[in-house]
Amino acid sequence: MGQLNYNHLRYFWAVAHEGNLTRTAEKLNVSQSALSIQIRKLEAQVGHALFERRGKQLILTEAGRVALDHADTIFAAGDELLGTLKQQSGMIRRVIRVGALATLSRNFQLGFLRPMLSLPDVEVVLRSGRLADLLRELEALRLDVVLVNQVPHRDAATPWISHKLADQQVSLVGAPRRVANAAGIVDLLSDNPIILPSLESSVRTGFDALAARLGVRPRIAAEVDDMAMLRLMAREDVGLAVVPPIVVNDELANGMLVEASKLPGLQETFYAVTQMRRFPNPLLKQLLKTEVI
Repeated sequence: MGQLNYNHLRYFWAVAHEGNLTRTAEKLNVSQSALSIQIRKLEAQVGHALFERRGKQLILTEAGRVALDHADTIFAAGDELLGTLKQQSGMIRRVIRVGALATLSRNFQLGFLRPMLSLPDVEVVLRSGRLADLLRELEALRLDVVLVNQVPHRDAATPWISHKLADQQVSLVGAPRRVANAAGIVDLLSDNPIILPSLESSVRTGFDALAARLGVRPRIAAEVDDMAMLRLMAREDVGLAVVPPIVVNDELANGMLVEASKLPGLQETFYAVTQMRRFPNPLLKQLLKTEVI
């Protein structure tokens, strides 16, 4: 294969970050055709297409994303060399890009990411959003993994791999005064306003079925699709929250909230969604071993 031509790599690196051949050529003060030739030579050397063209945009292929990660590391190492010779500190950084549903428990996300956050040479890039948007980012190789609490639809065109991370028991959680004299789960559901996840949630589906089996028609105080808001409402004593205890770990620990009752048969399942890649991020294997409690 021969030695890597770092001049070609530098041109590729610049185009990959800019996303546009014309603008990059102007910034580098070279012709667009010369820039294209340099990139084609690099592609020939590595044996993979690094970009695909969509209209006027250049989109990184999977091989291109891997090449960019290595290029970032290589040029960061050059900066580190200069810093070392100038008695400046620094280290080569590795990057893991994680997406998470905007409504997902922050405590769960933190538990999942904690092994990466403790590594001094790893940078965690965390993005939150809607499921459809996050999956598009995953497909475009701008994310390495997406954290969800529902398995996304899978077909031949979107071969997602859903890694089950944890099952979390769902409970009724609220202020101590609300649950002090409750005789059982039926009393808790009958005598208190209830804060519920939204109708799209699998937890909500399970709760509605449980209430029907118990013959209870709960008084709904709020329907919330954001776990942070649900947590806040429970703290403000709006009612009893239907939630996995991990969402309110701190409040349970300091006594602000108590777990009034487990809800039988109700669990929230958390998944890490990836896609088939020839060149997966090496940090992923370590991250998917995370045991979240």
